[in-house]
Amino acid sequence: MVMESKRSFILLIAIVSTFAIAPIIAIVFYTFVQDGQLNMEQLQRLFSQNRLWQTLSNSLLLGLFVIIGTTIIAFPMALIRTKTSLAKYNWLDIVLTIPFMTPPYIGSMGWILFMQHNGFLQQLLPSTAWLSELFFKLFGMVLIMSLHLFPFLYLMLKNTLLRINGSFLDAALIFGKGAWRNWFKIVLPLTVSSYVLGSLLIFIKTLAEFGTPATFGSRIGFQVFTTEIHSYLSRWPVDIRMATSLSLFLLSICLIIWYFQNWIGRKYTYGVLSGKTPALREIREPWFIKLGAWLFVTIILLLSIAVPYFSIIVTSLQKVRGDGLQAGNFTLAAYGEIFTAGSAGFTAFMNSFVFSILTAIITAVLGLCIALYVKKGQTKKQQLLDFFSLTPNIIPGIVFVVGLIMFWNSPLLPFTIYNTKAMVVVTYCVLFLPYSVQYTKSAFTQLDASIFQSAAIFGRNKWAVYVQIIIPLLMQGIVAGMMMTFIISMRELVAGLLILPPSVETGATFIYSQFEQGNVSVGMAVAVMTVIITVLFMFLLEWMQRGGKQTNA
Repeated sequence: MVMESKRSFILLIAIVSTFAIAPIIAIVFYTFVQDGQLNMEQLQRLFSQNRLWQTLSNSLLLGLFVIIGTTIIAFPMALIRTKTSLAKYNWLDIVLTIPFMTPPYIGSMGWILFMQHNGFLQQLLPSTAWLSELFFKLFGMVLIMSLHLFPFLYLMLKNTLLRINGSFLDAALIFGKGAWRNWFKIVLPLTVSSYVLGSLLIFIKTLAEFGTPATFGSRIGFQVFTTEIHSYLSRWPVDIRMATSLSLFLLSICLIIWYFQNWIGRKYTYGVLSGKTPALREIREPWFIKLGAWLFVTIILLLSIAVPYFSIIVTSLQKVRGDGLQAGNFTLAAYGEIFTAGSAGFTAFMNSFVFSILTAIITAVLGLCIALYVKKGQTKKQQLLDFFSLTPNIIPGIVFVVGLIMFWNSPLLPFTIYNTKAMVVVTYCVLFLPYSVQYTKSAFTQLDASIFQSAAIFGRNKWAVYVQIIIPLLMQGIVAGMMMTFIISMRELVAGLLILPPSVETGATFIYSQFEQGNVSVGMAVAVMTVIITVLFMFLLEWMQRGGKQTNA
């Protein structure tokens, strides 16, 4: 096949290396090389600063608390969705993914507007003013990030519990084991591996998160690695070497955690062997358990969706913020402004739309080519290309952005795209290429080898096989990857803050700047439109995946 040739491998590895590996090399180079010579003084300068150790302590502490917070939410939710009568309500899974798909900085802004002094909670319930001071501490930051990340851990735990066939517990009961002993000896050991893997991924995502620390963390004076790196690049005097040093330090931590995650996954992942999966049993539980389950789910949905969305929507409709929740203080003027051609909000929103569309198209083409070459990753070359293409999923986004800035400012390059709109698209492509690769690979693994053999037997040429057979069969995965890439590109914040040319804004940076400057209504109107597009695409993606499963069945 065309994509299996040596020339194809060289071309693909060159593209992926240039855009995904070169930025990391640039960070290492700018950290350790000065005036053409190896210089280790930057490391001494880095490690001698008390600020580094405080930032490290804050980041690790935040990661640990977010793991605890997500566990408190995700584990009971997984039990409720598998062991109670709520298991039959599949629509809950779609709703529970909304917090994860909501841009974290938007959710954080919603909580700030709700809990701040004279915020919406205090306007609705004046006696709750004391909660404001309690909330604007590390507790509030952990709560916001836990409510954003818990769907990730919840889905992992739920899938693990679903794989544990009820016959295991029945066998244990037959041989004299009690229900509680079953849980401690059978169920919990089988969930430990998934829980540890999910927790480590939550930890990495917490370390790499920029939106919530930038909005909420800066308000309470809680600096982490991502905000510290941003401050060195965005505030005068700019200290590029300190930014690259911190990026390298953060990269090292994430790679160590990623190594342990893979090690645990290889050593402690258990398979459940059974025959044909039996039909789902009807679950009947006491009324108080059912009531408690619904109450828990309702509270989580209120905290993770209702509170931030209420604040965002109401703020976007207010005429005067100071007048609060009063009749006559609501208008659609902010939406009228963002739909007025030439306005700042409209221009920013359209910039995001165009950048995201271009990113989705480019990554779809690259993702298709890489997936066609990698296939099931049976050779060393395929595994190498697969690993390089998925590297942005392992490394924090801000590290890649800093590396791209350094790379495209290198004097060794004959030209540069830095400070142009092309830089925005390239950065998005680097950050979000893994989504296209993964979705297309997933679709490719469902194709049987007989399809290619049949095409060869009936005399089809190589290009005809791709155009008339393979690509149409992969189209669902390609479109799904494009949609996911588009969704995430529309909400990307940190890349926009660091690499956008002067006078150019995206929807994310516009929301952030309007919130910082106090012109909240227009910013929240753009946030509402961004969230609506995200949710619509998410439901469409879910519909496509269900359609694909039915077709395969």
